[in-house]
Amino acid sequence: MEQHLPRQLLELIKYISEQAVRHEQRVYLVGGIVRDLLLEDPSLRSGLRFDVDLVVEGDAVRLAQQVADTGQAKLLAHHRFGTAKLSYGDFTLDMATARKETYARPGALPAVTPGTLKDDLIRRDFSINAMAISLSSHDYGELVDPHQGKTDLERHLIRVLRTESFSDDATRILRAVRYEQRLGFELETQTARLLKRGTAMLDTISGDRIRHELELVFGEEQPELAIRRLAKLGVLHRISPFLKGDGSIAERFGKARRLKRPTQLPSLYFCLFIYAFGESELGQFLGHLNMPAKLSHAMRDTLRLKNTLWLLDRSSLKPSEVYYLLQEYDTLAIEANAIASESSMVHRYLQLFLTKLRYVRTSLNGEELKRLGISAGPEMGKVLQILHKARLDGEVNTKADEKKLALSLSLES
Repeated sequence: MEQHLPRQLLELIKYISEQAVRHEQRVYLVGGIVRDLLLEDPSLRSGLRFDVDLVVEGDAVRLAQQVADTGQAKLLAHHRFGTAKLSYGDFTLDMATARKETYARPGALPAVTPGTLKDDLIRRDFSINAMAISLSSHDYGELVDPHQGKTDLERHLIRVLRTESFSDDATRILRAVRYEQRLGFELETQTARLLKRGTAMLDTISGDRIRHELELVFGEEQPELAIRRLAKLGVLHRISPFLKGDGSIAERFGKARRLKRPTQLPSLYFCLFIYAFGESELGQFLGHLNMPAKLSHAMRDTLRLKNTLWLLDRSSLKPSEVYYLLQEYDTLAIEANAIASESSMVHRYLQLFLTKLRYVRTSLNGEELKRLGISAGPEMGKVLQILHKARLDGEVNTKADEKKLALSLSLES
């Protein structure tokens, strides 16, 4: 902790622990940050942002309120769930009352009640995520590891804590593979058997929760690794029989990373993920996962454009023809097709649109055309379109050129 965590963050969590002691409560660092500290994960050294999870044996919301009252934090409290979020510039602390869970039925969200740290750790997904570090002064920095998570880290294993883990919550199947591929670990033998047996339990999970897990997969540095593994395990087929995790996915995802900024990648991955679908198959998939409207539109456009790419497979197209063939489609759909298309000519036209044509504008606007004697309405719309096409095709290059063309069109009319 002293080596990898920023001084301000260390001082903050120590202060929170001191406040807890005053009210006979205890605070622990838990979850992924404990795992990453033990792994000495290089991302901790970047220091760009730390999202830290704390578990409180006591009342997390009240403790968070007390801390927020004496500091500069923004507080977001959820009394019903016993959780609170403290935001400090580059730090976010999620504080939760220690709790235990029970599942009424497979796939249901758990019923949560206050509990101990022991209760809180056993409810977690894998041993490597079920460790805690004490922040109390008398045993500060002591690792709490009742499920041998540190040993599994050293053995490079992903291991569930209970035989019912995947049946209680089948989203853990996707998380197991995500961690396995991110860390370069393997599924522990019994965990692998339980995962394969539990794949059918994905049918008990809502589409929203499956979509969220896929979003997390697509947030990884190399999501194609998890996608390939999920395909091999039969998980993708369970989500949709039309999903594939073959080599083309890895190739396309790699190209996507060279084109897009990281924050925009997940949506482009989704468009590439469904590239082999038919439109009716896509409709079922979007409905099942309750995909947001904006992304649904981009994914539908991806397939619509794929089915009309033959129109671009001609060497004699003018830039204006390319523009008007593509301008109605979502940019993500065009990018996805530029990546996935096997035709070099089609790819060249799509890239021309993305890098140049979509930014072409006329220099003259409506007010300037009025001063040239062109009436507002259909006539002006027609002139603007002709000017735009001329700009796209390089037939006019300056504002003076546009004025000359506009005046000639006005005289003709």
